[in-house]
Amino acid sequence: MGLGDWRLGKGGCMATFPQVSGYNLEGQRFNLPGDLAGELNLLFIPFQRWHQDWVDGWMPAAQRLKAAFPALQVYEVPTLPQMNALARMGIDFGMKMGIPDRAVRAATITLYLDKDAYRRALEIASEETIYLMLVTRGGEILWRSEGPYAAATAESLTRALAEHLGAPVM
Repeated sequence: MGLGDWRLGKGGCMATFPQVSGYNLEGQRFNLPGDLAGELNLLFIPFQRWHQDWVDGWMPAAQRLKAAFPALQVYEVPTLPQMNALARMGIDFGMKMGIPDRAVRAATITLYLDKDAYRRALEIASEETIYLMLVTRGGEILWRSEGPYAAATAESLTRALAEHLGAPVM
């Protein structure tokens, strides 16, 4: 299945986003998906440090979509294995220092969890790419894709947003 074109219509059947918790880089606790602020939420899920370049490549399009669809929120959800509090604090501090924009830090929610169980719940086969998911606060996954920015994938995402939120604000 080509994930760039993968989406669900209203009421489609798909695994829901699992209930997980983490903290954003401003120290606020989030219970996902319920604490997501948008009617719809675009989640970027990287697993490797080098994935940040791919996430950054998506950000111009994600910000344009956020402006066009006010009910959309965008989050980065770096996913790491479980580790002790001191190690988590060091990693979070390093990420925070590398992100000068407070709004971006607030929208970056780091998860330290059992990655195998998380990947199974989300039907993620590999940690060698980033995943994008359009998720409701109730956890319904309406659209998903993977990989670096591609115009065709961005168009597919725009169509999914329009289907669920109506015409974009111009």
